[in-house]
Amino acid sequence: MKKVSILVPELSVMQAIADPRYLFTSVNQFLAAAGKQPLFDVQLVGYESEIKLNDGLFTVHPDKVLKEVTQTNLIIIPALAGNMETAVAANQNLVPWIVSQYNGGAEVASLCVGAFLLASTGLLSGKKCSTHWNFANKFREMFPDVEVVDGSIVTEENRLYSSGGASSYWNLLLHLVEKYTDRETAILASKYFAIDIDRNSQAAFALFQGQKDHNDAAIKTAQEYIESNYYDKITVDQLAEKVCIGRRSFERRFHKATKNSVLEYVQRVKIEAAKRSIETSRKNINEVMFEVGYTDTKAFRTVFKKLTGLTPVEYRNKYNKLAQKKVPLTVT
Repeated sequence: MKKVSILVPELSVMQAIADPRYLFTSVNQFLAAAGKQPLFDVQLVGYESEIKLNDGLFTVHPDKVLKEVTQTNLIIIPALAGNMETAVAANQNLVPWIVSQYNGGAEVASLCVGAFLLASTGLLSGKKCSTHWNFANKFREMFPDVEVVDGSIVTEENRLYSSGGASSYWNLLLHLVEKYTDRETAILASKYFAIDIDRNSQAAFALFQGQKDHNDAAIKTAQEYIESNYYDKITVDQLAEKVCIGRRSFERRFHKATKNSVLEYVQRVKIEAAKRSIETSRKNINEVMFEVGYTDTKAFRTVFKKLTGLTPVEYRNKYNKLAQKKVPLTVT
């Protein structure tokens, strides 16, 4: 049997511990119903025999403590909660065991912001990783040697797996089920848990809020100008002149502070405004396009899909209630 060790870290999300346990034990039941042998030996594993979560609201009693698990096949690191630096620091006692098991042949999967704990082991150094879109910049700040794959639902490299944000971790769990069993069982599990098995991007859920957690006042001024004037044509020279910085220096400082080039930032602000308009108004796509400063339909559609994973029409059909109710919306 495949030994699945679901970690119970301090400062972690209860659902991200319970869900993988529920899934893998359910798959055992599916296999038994089909006349097959159960495949997974599922255990909750913690540093201690009792771990309190949510300020003591929940108490988890792991099946095993770390020292009792000398060998496992798959380690699942659930999402952490609260301040990521604090949560990672609180769980450094798990790191040597994770590294030892990985070096012994185990696979390791992090769910959502569990990627922060996985990255703290050093195993992700020089590799790719997925995490919650809202924590991507913080992740880059804490682990600059790891490549964050923006918008990705599942990333796999060298027996290390990671997932996008929140419920996206179900897609990673299904991916692992398919790997260890077969496509048929994974599809059965996806139907049982009502999960879209082939969803491959979390981009449609992302909100661009700008990266202002920095101390460069001139760049903040430029960001605020972009966000207040996104409907106009904004050039790098115009912004550099506004904050009295040479162009090359401005571009370098802007990227360092925001983790985006100036063009990328302008595009993201424009598309975020377009998304809000598409979600809440009866305007057709061309009206929204002109409203946020685009005049080329192809360029707008290309950038929109690049940043959201959906075309403007697909996005409208997904998020606009009027479109869902089939109320006519003029679209060109």
